[in-house]
Amino acid sequence: MAVLEVRDLEKRFDSLRVLHGINFSLEKGEALAIIGSSGSGKTTLLRCLNFLEKPDKGTIIVNDKVIFDAMDPSTQKESEVRKKRLHFGLVFQNFNLFPQYTVLKNVTLAAELLAKERPDYKKNKKAVMEEIQENGKRLLAQVGLSDKLNFYPHQISGGQQQRVAIARALALNPDILCFDEPTSALDPELTGEVLKVIRNLAERNTTMIIVTHEMSFARDVADRIIFMDDGVIVEQGTPEEVFDNPKEERTRQFLARYNEGR
Repeated sequence: MAVLEVRDLEKRFDSLRVLHGINFSLEKGEALAIIGSSGSGKTTLLRCLNFLEKPDKGTIIVNDKVIFDAMDPSTQKESEVRKKRLHFGLVFQNFNLFPQYTVLKNVTLAAELLAKERPDYKKNKKAVMEEIQENGKRLLAQVGLSDKLNFYPHQISGGQQQRVAIARALALNPDILCFDEPTSALDPELTGEVLKVIRNLAERNTTMIIVTHEMSFARDVADRIIFMDDGVIVEQGTPEEVFDNPKEERTRQFLARYNEGR
């Protein structure tokens, strides 16, 4: 069953067309990698899925429910945006951690704020908060940071900060975990530790969309590859189909440029 369906999505910034006719689906447990040159629309696509940008046209469906339809104003209420974002956990290029909070607090903060809106919160506050804390600790253990719970972001490395960001994105149990070039802000020696965490998530059949420039990683980890160029999906298929036998000339040219730059 498709967890996500994107139909005919478009986005413009004034006269600049950034996305045009974007169509794809994502199955539960599937890891989808999106590749392409800078400016091809990859990040804008993720921002539209997370409602950080509003698409100008198209439909977004999660678990068979339409959560956005550009032709239906009832799906575009600002009051519903936060609820819709819960479907997607987003890991940004630049960690975006709160510097005033500890590693553990960064992971648990959103869950704590949402818990306060529960009707049973006051009655069960202690148990609810303990559960959130334990979940945060479990997630930090999952990304290898059990010994950094009480550290602050400035006290840990960039790779560790990005792993905290991954744990934070997982904390609300999203349907789909999205990565926007998760290693682009890291020094080369720190890239491997973040990619290892993402690889482990893929092995756990976590449903993911990974925008990445790490081609060998995309080939090894992704179940399916989408190649974007100039705001359109040029080609999609298995890693073997896209990397070994691309059908489109633009795909071949992009991969040739990548291989020349290695």
